[in-house]
Amino acid sequence: MAKTKSAYFCQRCGYESAKWLGKCPSCNEWNTFVEEIIEKAAAKVPSWKTTTGNQRTSKPAKVDEILSITEERVLTGDMELDRVLGGGLVAGSVILIGGEPGIGKSTLMLQLALNISGKKILYISGEESEQQIKMRAERITTSPKADCYILTETSTQNIFKQIEILEPDILVVDSIQTLHSAHIESTPGSVSQVRECTAELLRFAKETDTPVFLIGHITKDGTIAGPKILEHMVDTVLQFEGDRHHVYRILRSIKNRFGAAAELGIYAMHGNGLRQVSNPSEILLSQRDEELSGIAISATLEGARPMLIETQALVSTAAYGTPQRSANGFDTKRMNMLLAVLEKRCGFRLSTRDVFLNIAGGIKVEDPAIDLAILVAIISSHEDIAISSKICFAAEVGLSGEIRAVNRIEQRITEAEKLGFDKIFISNYNLKGLVTAKYKIELTAVSKIEDVFSILFG
Repeated sequence: MAKTKSAYFCQRCGYESAKWLGKCPSCNEWNTFVEEIIEKAAAKVPSWKTTTGNQRTSKPAKVDEILSITEERVLTGDMELDRVLGGGLVAGSVILIGGEPGIGKSTLMLQLALNISGKKILYISGEESEQQIKMRAERITTSPKADCYILTETSTQNIFKQIEILEPDILVVDSIQTLHSAHIESTPGSVSQVRECTAELLRFAKETDTPVFLIGHITKDGTIAGPKILEHMVDTVLQFEGDRHHVYRILRSIKNRFGAAAELGIYAMHGNGLRQVSNPSEILLSQRDEELSGIAISATLEGARPMLIETQALVSTAAYGTPQRSANGFDTKRMNMLLAVLEKRCGFRLSTRDVFLNIAGGIKVEDPAIDLAILVAIISSHEDIAISSKICFAAEVGLSGEIRAVNRIEQRITEAEKLGFDKIFISNYNLKGLVTAKYKIELTAVSKIEDVFSILFG
């Protein structure tokens, strides 16, 4: 019997210590260390396989002697997921999907398993029974295109035995926090177990060129549960976001070794599963019968996808001594900075006013190109003057009130033109190299925020 030893792990970041510590020296969190019994590394079984066989020995190679191979991607049949992954599944890739409970992670992965044509899929569940998964599968689709096999198991040793027998083309694990390895004596979901189970699945993926999807739980802070090294080990990290009170869900790429790390996929949750939203601009723009103050449309980019979103602002008299500042879907600190620009450069006195900001549709936006739309929406609400629904904005605002250029302006203009807008406000510096004659939409170039207000509000 191999000797065992105990160690203390931070449940927040995975930092290992030989003794208990009150404060983690890595993430500076308090009371996060727990004791776990771990086995010495020398006593572990060397591989994920039940039999070791002849293992390949890696040798160093010069970089100019390594053959360049174009990665062949497997299309999942889900255009939104393929876009976020960078064009499809790469052989041997490990993809981690995180999201809040009930947001639709398992539904998305089961749809994937049922709809990929011509592939053998093994869906491993450590949380649900076979009957529960069957009920969801019948609700999602009536004619599955793939050979989808369901396995309810939590032991990695038993899972790999079934994998060797079935030899699946794609593996889905729901969820990584429920698995446990016999090599580690701690409980499932602990730092040691999550790290060891992920390492075994990673070795399996790389040795067999089998794509692996891992579903991960998240903490109350919105980060993926387990050690931070979990996100470093995998090839792609996806975040499934959304509000339970909204029908729309957003699949966001946080890390991607095989594509852009800023892509976005949008789904609509229905009773029969998730449906792709091919034109998100139409759902993010509200249909209103009359012009209302405090609303401005902005042309933003998420990855390579242009979208038009609606920014809503409400400015009212502060009922208490300290004015309230609240923003949904936008950084509150950046909103405070933009309000300071209005006070300093334009003379609007908002220090005694409550300001509330909302990005329609329940999405979160970090693109600075929506700065101008936010300022226009705030002044529109402050002055109670409506902005035409046929006008949109795409520009960043600097601290001195200057209108700064944004990247890929052509895509933003094309999207606005396609959706029937008559005018778009852009920075004067974006005109350089821009062929304005090919656009039917009116391009209004401005250099200062005062110019925008004089045009819109006289």
